[in-house]
Amino acid sequence: MKNTVSILSLLVIFFLVSSCNNSSNVSEAGIPVIFDTDANNELDDQHALAYLLLNDQSFNILGITTNATYNGGEIDEHMKEAQRVVDLVGWKDKVRVIKGANGDFEEIRAQLKQEEFDGSEAVDFIIQEAMKKRKEKLVLLPVGKLTNVALALEKEPAIAKKIRIVWLGANYPAPGEYNLDNDIASMNYILKTDVPFEMVTVRYGETSGTAYVMAKRRNIYARMPGMGPVVDEAVTGRHGGAFTCFGDYSVDLFRNITSLENGCFRSLFDMAAVAIVKDPSWAEAYEIPSPLYLNNEWVEQGGNSRVITVWENFNRDAIMTDFYSTLENASAAEAAVE
Repeated sequence: MKNTVSILSLLVIFFLVSSCNNSSNVSEAGIPVIFDTDANNELDDQHALAYLLLNDQSFNILGITTNATYNGGEIDEHMKEAQRVVDLVGWKDKVRVIKGANGDFEEIRAQLKQEEFDGSEAVDFIIQEAMKKRKEKLVLLPVGKLTNVALALEKEPAIAKKIRIVWLGANYPAPGEYNLDNDIASMNYILKTDVPFEMVTVRYGETSGTAYVMAKRRNIYARMPGMGPVVDEAVTGRHGGAFTCFGDYSVDLFRNITSLENGCFRSLFDMAAVAIVKDPSWAEAYEIPSPLYLNNEWVEQGGNSRVITVWENFNRDAIMTDFYSTLENASAAEAAVE
């Protein structure tokens, strides 16, 4: 009997010591992710963010960092739009929207030794979260320019081994693309840095990029009204009006969009990037020696030992089905609780 008690005591002590030793590990369920967005640019960021937040069984969303690109105004406008979406899906008190870079990488990098600089709140947040102990790498999911991410790597190079960057951007191997053009220097900096980097291609007008993942406006009008959790406090939309669920706001965003592909479709580029992190089988990936982008064209680096991942051939039907199902499930879950 005494031996049994002694063994049990030792097991209890071992458990307590082990728990103390692991206290610095982050307790998390799902893929740890920071979503970096120019939310006020058009309408795909909003749908990507809502989809991400409502997939909290798959993701551990640590924060929403923001950046400003050519469209959508200054950084405060992008923060306001991201906050609208956060509020509309019932995450107001669950996740922070954090101010990031208004300017570009080359403008800001010389200021990194200062306590505060353009984008410092987002940059410091990325570094702090990246340096925490986790079972898997922190996914940085930028769906705008790469400024915040590049600045974080420049300020604290040690995070390179602790993160995985999944960027929505570039028409690779063709030139151009909005996110790329907004801060080419930040992308080239990351391409030259030894850090896991995945390029989720856009490829306007082609079937192989995220531009092919489109929502038909008529389907948005038919399926989205009332979808998602209903919040108690109405949120004023970007174009006015008061909304209590993301589905209704989605309809309003589509009503106010100025241009549509083929007259009735709108690409949800950013949402596809979230989707393939959730389920990599919804696209195809291949590796290439890390290239550079110089004088508005890709320059291949055939002998480069550093490789990056390129994503293409997205399963539009699977991604759009999961998007709609996510909103419908959120509505059904709320109805069941009521």
